[in-house]
Amino acid sequence: MNVHELPMILFTVIAQMCVGMFIILGVVELWLSAKADEKTTDRLVAPIVYVIGPAMVFGLIASMFHMNDVTNTLNVIRNVGSSWLSREIVFGVGFAGFGFLYAILQWFRVGGKTLRRACALVTALFGIGLVWSMAMIYASLVTVPAWHTWVVPFQFFATALALGASAVAASIVVMTRIRQRSSAVAVGTSQRKAATQKDSAGGWRQRLGFDRNVASMNAPATDGEWAASVKIVRACAAVAAIVAVAIFISYIVHIQNLALHPEPAAATSLAVFTGGFFWARLILLGIGAVAVSFVAYHLASEEGLNRSGTLAAVVVTAFVLILIAEFMGRSLHYDSIQLVGIG
Repeated sequence: MNVHELPMILFTVIAQMCVGMFIILGVVELWLSAKADEKTTDRLVAPIVYVIGPAMVFGLIASMFHMNDVTNTLNVIRNVGSSWLSREIVFGVGFAGFGFLYAILQWFRVGGKTLRRACALVTALFGIGLVWSMAMIYASLVTVPAWHTWVVPFQFFATALALGASAVAASIVVMTRIRQRSSAVAVGTSQRKAATQKDSAGGWRQRLGFDRNVASMNAPATDGEWAASVKIVRACAAVAAIVAVAIFISYIVHIQNLALHPEPAAATSLAVFTGGFFWARLILLGIGAVAVSFVAYHLASEEGLNRSGTLAAVVVTAFVLILIAEFMGRSLHYDSIQLVGIG
């Protein structure tokens, strides 16, 4: 693992995962809106949105350590018109900012569905711009043969989709497990409600909608919600598997291009994609996104609501394996830097 570039490995992979999750959730929300009622849609989508924010903030904070002096961030954003790094920061802050606004609108039920969807669309566009800007920072460098290729933006977006799909699948099944367990502590919930009633009508819990939203999110899953969850898990498993195969193919093309490149630097970079670390990355990705996702696809069933523990373990395992594989893949990306003229 490339420890020197660890801040950028964390930032790029986590940010791309967040973008992928948000976009896939947007597709899920549109699909659910046509198939289910608004309550079911909100219960399956909204809690996952609230997870994306903290993850994105963590990624942004990690990226700042790459500049040694965090105050340099303000200097970087001055060149938006000419610098992909500046655009990356603008799109990153925009994605986080509009995503936070969307979460606030959703939490407090501010505005109608059209307003929230418009905000979500803007957030998704900023997310796409973020991933594209990340990729172009490297792909625009003509002096680095291993980076100056379409493979870089392709693999960055592939990371977003593979991790986004697996994270959404894991979140939905884990969320269902938590809700099923919450039904066993209904007495404790009633006691908390009674204690809350002692607060004044204008207490902070009421003003922030805390009790209302938490009670809604923690209510046991219904058969209808589980039926929709099964379809989402299967779709996400299929997406992860297809994207993983596409990543394998992109590596074949990338290796071939490096082997045929006239610059000695390309040959040096090629060595990065022949070692044990590279093969371990592919094996983990294959197990997580293809093998384990295949198992998850067949385990997911509408009759398994009360036996969702096995499915939860499988989809979480798939997510963890894909996450590790993508961290390794990003480390390989930075390891392959070799400037023209240095071979």
